[in-house]
Amino acid sequence: MAAAAASSASEPEAEAKIGPQIGPKAEGEEDEAKDTRRRRKVLSRAVAAATYKSVGSGWDPQAEGVSESDGDEEYAMASSAESSPGEYEWEYDEEEEKNQLEIERLEEQLSINIYDYNCHVDLIRLLRLEGELTKVRMARQKMSEIFPLTEELWLEWLHDEISMALDGMDREHVYELFEKAVKDYVCPNIWLEYGQYSVGGIGQKGGLEKVRSVFERALSSVGLHMTKGLAIWEAYREFESAIVEAARLEKVHSLFRRQLAVPLYDMEATFAEYQEWSEDPVPASVVESYNKALQQLERYRPYEEALLQAEAPRLAEYQAYIDFEMKVGDPARIQLVFERALVENCLVPDLWIRYSQYLDRQLKVKDLVLSVHSRAVRNCPWTVALWSRYLLAMERYEVDQQTVSVTFEKALSAGFIQATDYVEIWQTYLDYLRRRVDFQQDSSKELEELRSTFTRALDYLKQEVEERFNESGDPSCVIMQNWARIEARLCNNMQKARELWDSIMTKGNAKYANMWLEYYNLERAHGDTQHCRKALHRAVQCTSDYPEHVCEVLLTMERTEGTLEDWDVAVQKTETRLARVNEQRLKAAEKEAVLAQQEEEKAEQRKRVRAEKKALKKKKKMRAGDKPRADEDEEKEWGDDEEEQPSKRRRVENSLPLANESTGLDAAPAGRRAPVEVDPPSKQKEKAASLKRDLAKVLHDSSKESITVFVSNLPYSLKEPESNLRPLFETCGEVAEIRPIYSKRGDFRGYCYVEFKDEKAALQALELDRKDVEGRPMFVSPCVDKSKNPDFKVFRYSTALEKHKLFISGLPFSCTKEELEEICKVHGTVKDLRLVTNRAGKPKGLAYVEYENESQASQAVLKMDGMTIKENVIKVAISNPPQRKAPEKPEARKAPGGPMVPRQIYGARGKGRTQLSLLPRALQRPTSTAPQAENGPAPPAAVTSEASEAPKMSNADFAKLLLRK
Repeated sequence: MAAAAASSASEPEAEAKIGPQIGPKAEGEEDEAKDTRRRRKVLSRAVAAATYKSVGSGWDPQAEGVSESDGDEEYAMASSAESSPGEYEWEYDEEEEKNQLEIERLEEQLSINIYDYNCHVDLIRLLRLEGELTKVRMARQKMSEIFPLTEELWLEWLHDEISMALDGMDREHVYELFEKAVKDYVCPNIWLEYGQYSVGGIGQKGGLEKVRSVFERALSSVGLHMTKGLAIWEAYREFESAIVEAARLEKVHSLFRRQLAVPLYDMEATFAEYQEWSEDPVPASVVESYNKALQQLERYRPYEEALLQAEAPRLAEYQAYIDFEMKVGDPARIQLVFERALVENCLVPDLWIRYSQYLDRQLKVKDLVLSVHSRAVRNCPWTVALWSRYLLAMERYEVDQQTVSVTFEKALSAGFIQATDYVEIWQTYLDYLRRRVDFQQDSSKELEELRSTFTRALDYLKQEVEERFNESGDPSCVIMQNWARIEARLCNNMQKARELWDSIMTKGNAKYANMWLEYYNLERAHGDTQHCRKALHRAVQCTSDYPEHVCEVLLTMERTEGTLEDWDVAVQKTETRLARVNEQRLKAAEKEAVLAQQEEEKAEQRKRVRAEKKALKKKKKMRAGDKPRADEDEEKEWGDDEEEQPSKRRRVENSLPLANESTGLDAAPAGRRAPVEVDPPSKQKEKAASLKRDLAKVLHDSSKESITVFVSNLPYSLKEPESNLRPLFETCGEVAEIRPIYSKRGDFRGYCYVEFKDEKAALQALELDRKDVEGRPMFVSPCVDKSKNPDFKVFRYSTALEKHKLFISGLPFSCTKEELEEICKVHGTVKDLRLVTNRAGKPKGLAYVEYENESQASQAVLKMDGMTIKENVIKVAISNPPQRKAPEKPEARKAPGGPMVPRQIYGARGKGRTQLSLLPRALQRPTSTAPQAENGPAPPAAVTSEASEAPKMSNADFAKLLLRK
C-alpha cells in the first residue's frame, strides 16, 4: 500500500534527460502510475522469489504467495515490456532494404559529425529493429563515450544485455553497465533495476554482500528523494524480510527506523506498517524522529508540489528549491536537489557551473568534484567555462599531467561556438603549465614544454581557429603578451620579450597607444632607458588613436631623465608628428564634407527627376481631359489646378473644408468642371494661423516623465487619436490625458503622449510596444527629455552574442511566423520567434529564433543553413548583432583655409522625406557650398542665397512655372 501511494505521488515528476533534440515522453499520468505500480509489484515479487532460491527452505514462499518461478517470469515480463521492439509485421524485402540504406546514411553522417545526438539515437533504434546485436552494442558504446545517456536509453540497453546474459561473465558485464548508468544521472528507476538484478546473483560467491552494497549505495544516492525514494526503501526491506534468520529481523527494524527519520511522501503509511509488523511498541526515539521528519516534510512540501504541478524542465522551480536548500545547508540534500534538477536541465551550463562551484568551495571531495566536472563537460561540451573549471579542479586535486593534457585535447575538439573561447581554454592550460615550472632553474623540462605550448597555441589560433571563424579570436595578442611578460619577469630574457612585442606590433597593433605604453612599462620594469626611449620614438611615429598621449609620455621621460640633446630631438619629433596628425584630420574632415555635399547633390538630382516625371504625367492627364476655359482668370485657373491634384490638399480633421461643401453649390453637370471658390492666399494663411492658435501648446513637465509614455509610428490617417487610443491604454490603468501632436495645418503627425495617474500603469503600458494599430506597429517608449538626456535610446533587443538564438536572413516575404516555427521546431524547442518588420509592419525577410539552449541552436544552424524555403535560399547563423553606435556629439572643427563651417545634420537616417524645401525647384539656383566641418553643429547663422532675392510671385505664377513645357 505504501508503495502504491508513493508511486502515485511521485510519478507526475518526470526524471528524464531532455537531449538536444529529444523531448520527454508524453504519457498520461494515470497510465504511467498504473505501469509503475505493476512494475513495482513485479520487482518486489522478483526480489522475494530470487531470495528464496538462494536462502532455501527457511522461508515459506507459499505463505507469501510467491512461486519459485515468479522471479524469473516476472522479471522477464518487466524486461520485455521495454526491450521488445514491437509486434509489427514487416515486408522484409522492402522495409529491410530501406532500413539498411538509412543505417548507411546515418553511419556516414556520424563519420562527418560524431556529435550529432539525433543520429546516434536513430542509428541505435534501426540497428535494434534489424536485430544487429553486435552493431547495436557498438553503437551504444560509442554514444555513451560522447554523451550521457537518458534513463530510457540506459534501461533499454540494460534489458537487452540482461536478456542475452548466459553465465557469470555476462553478469559481470551487466554489472559494469549498471555502474556506468548510475554515474550519468541520479535515476531512482535505474537503481531499483540494479538492486533487483543483483538479487538474482545472490547464490554466487559474495552475492549477499553485493545486494546489500547496491541497496546501501542506492539509499545514499536517492534515499532522500521525497517522491521516488520510497521505492528503494521498500525493495530493500522486502529483500531483508525474505531472509527469516533471527539476526535479519534486527536489520528490518533498522531499515524501518532509518526510513522513518527521512522526510518522504506517504510517511504515515510506512509508520502504520511498522506498527503492524513490529511485535513490540515503537520506541519513543523512533516516534520522535518520525515527528521531526513530518515537520521537515511540511517545510519541503511547497517546493515538491510546485515541481509536481509545473511542466518540464521546471528550471525556475528547481532554482527556488536549490536556493531553499542552500539556506538550510544540508550537503546531502543540496547535492540531491542539484542532481534532480540536472536530470531535466542537463543542457543548462549555468546550472552545472553553480553545482560545480558549490562542490569546489564547500564539499571539496575529490572523487565527487571531478565526477561532476566530467559529467558537466559531457553534457555541455560547447561551454568553455566548464572546461576551464574542469582543468582547474584537476590541478587543484593534483591529477597527473598526462590526464590533464588528455582532457585539454578533448576540449579543443569540443567545437566551441566563437573564436574567443579557444583563446580562453588555451590561456587556462598555459597557466597550468606555467605553475608547474620552477623558474629558479635556468632551464628545465617544464619550461621547454611551456615555451613549445605557447608556440603551438599561436599556430593553432592562426591556422585552425582563423580558418573556421575568419579571425584568430585574439586580436590584442593576449597570449603573446603573457608569454613576453613571463620571459621578461620570470626568465629574465628581455631579448625574447622584445622579439615577441615586435611580432605583436606587426599584427596591426602598432596604431594603438595602449599597446606601446604596455611595452614601455615592461621595458621600464625589466629593460633599460635606451630601449624605453626607442619604444616611445616608434610609438610617436606609429600611433594614430591617441598620439598626443604618447608624445606627452615621451616628453615627460626626457624631462626627467634625458639630456638637452634628447629633449630637443623629442620636441622636434612630437611637433612634427602632431602637425602631420592635424593635417591628416583636416584632410579627412574636408573629404567628408565633399562626400556629404555630393550625397546632397545626388539626392536633389533624384528629387528633380521625380518632379519632372510627375509634372509630365500631369500634363498628359490634362491633354486627355477637358481643357480649362480660356476666359477664366488666373486665380480660377490655379483653383482648377489644385482640384486636379487632390494629393496636395490634405483633408484631415480641423483642416479647411472643400469649396463645394462650404458654399453648398450643386455639382456641375457631367463632362464639365464646376468653378470652385477658393479663398485668396492671404485668407488661407490667416485661417491656418488661427487654426494653429487654437491648438494649445503643452510645455514639457519633467516631473511627469515617470507616469507618461511616448507613442509613435501611428497612422497619419488616424481619426480622433485621443478617443481611439484611450480604450487601448485604459487596459493598463487610469489615463489622465492623451496629447496628440498636430502640424501647423492641424494634421495629425503620427505620435502622441499618454499620461497616466500612477507609475505602475505607465510601466504596464510599455508592454503594448509593437501592438498593431490600423495595420502599423505602434511604438511605446518611456517619456524622456532628449535635451537633458541626448544619449537616451530605447532598444528592446540584445546587441551581444546570444548562443541560443539564431539569425535567419533571405526569407521570402510571404513566409509567416507559423510556417517558420514549424520548420524550426524540428531541431529543438522554440521559445520565441520574431519576424523583423519595417515601420509599416511589412516583413523584411529576416527573423530571430530563440531555442531552449545552445546545443539545439547549434544543431539548427548545421541543419537549416542553406535550406530552400519557397524558392529562397536562407542563411542561418548564431545571433551576434553589431553594437549600436551612439550618435556622435556635434563639435565644430575649423576647415583648412577658411572659417568654421557648420555641417548640416539630418539625424541618424539622413535627410527625412518630410524635410521639403518650400521653394520651387525652378527658382532654385546652385550655391557655392563651403567645406563642412567634421561633426559640426547645426548652423546658427543663415546663409544668403540668390533665391532669397527673387521677386515675389503669386500662386498662378508658381503654377505656370511648375506646368510649363
